[in-house]
Amino acid sequence: MPEILNLQRLSEPERAAIENVDASVLITDAAGWFNGEVCDTWPTYATRRFIGEMRDGHGTRTERNAMLARAEIILGGYPCPLDLVSRAPGLKWFHQRQAGANNLHPTDLWGSDVMVSTSRGVNNVLPIAEYVIMGALYFARGINRAWVDHEAGAFDRSQYAPVVLEGKTLCVTGAGGIGAEAGRLAAALSMRVTGTRSHAITDAAELPAGFSEVLGPEGLHKLLAEADYVAVCVQLTDATSQMFNAAAFAAMKPGAVLINISRGEPVDEDALFDALESGQVGGAVLDVYVGETEHGPPERLWNHPNVLITPHSSGRSEIKTGFGVELFCQNLRAYLDGRAMQNVIQWDRGY
Repeated sequence: MPEILNLQRLSEPERAAIENVDASVLITDAAGWFNGEVCDTWPTYATRRFIGEMRDGHGTRTERNAMLARAEIILGGYPCPLDLVSRAPGLKWFHQRQAGANNLHPTDLWGSDVMVSTSRGVNNVLPIAEYVIMGALYFARGINRAWVDHEAGAFDRSQYAPVVLEGKTLCVTGAGGIGAEAGRLAAALSMRVTGTRSHAITDAAELPAGFSEVLGPEGLHKLLAEADYVAVCVQLTDATSQMFNAAAFAAMKPGAVLINISRGEPVDEDALFDALESGQVGGAVLDVYVGETEHGPPERLWNHPNVLITPHSSGRSEIKTGFGVELFCQNLRAYLDGRAMQNVIQWDRGY
């Protein structure tokens, strides 16, 4: 009988969905029990955001260790205890309810023999895709100028030069789950949509809906030169860290807009600021920034008139997607049946 140790809050429907996968599964609910350990080991800025006032945790370390000793499967997320592998000798599978994998780097899960899966491509896909479209419209319709005028206390109508999105090009870097959905919405607005993935798609029949072209990483600069709007939707890996550097910004179509819903680290923020100042980049919409779990946004981007920064909120909406529980249930059935599972991290690839 596999025992699942749950580290994050489950709703009753979510718990019922897991129990319905197989009657033999035992769920131990430890939501909040490890908060004290997490607050002692993760940056304060992050724990205040994700844990809030419930910072003390529950039980003793001996009780928590006993829970870990029984666990074969852990359902968790960010931030989690750093030393799960060393304290859970029977652990075979950890599922992270968030989509990203890079926030597991500091833990002993990373590179271990434990199978780790994420909710990549299934969490809050539609709200984040709509955020990408919002980012394009924010500059296309001159909303950024409205804020400048609000601060100045008067309208300067001569500075408004709105454009329509129809016929414009959106380049989606990382045309996976979220990126593919953003491209679909853009195509519905009669935009031309291109993108990149880890490997080019050469068969037109395999292109995501609405995309006219998907190239590998080597084709990024070619696509940037054609794009009016660029969406950063990549997973953070060694290969994508600072992929938007000075060379990438120089390759962009002058005046193009950058929209980042990925992680802050794929963007060289110094190079972005320089490109904004020169006018090479016309604007930036950033739902993320470098070091967002440790401090607030960089002041010079925060205060720039052509930059909109939001608090990693693009995935929020009234729509509840199960936050990875549906995928977890599918994977649990596959795990129990001895079949291949979805979204298992490949350590050499980084996600």
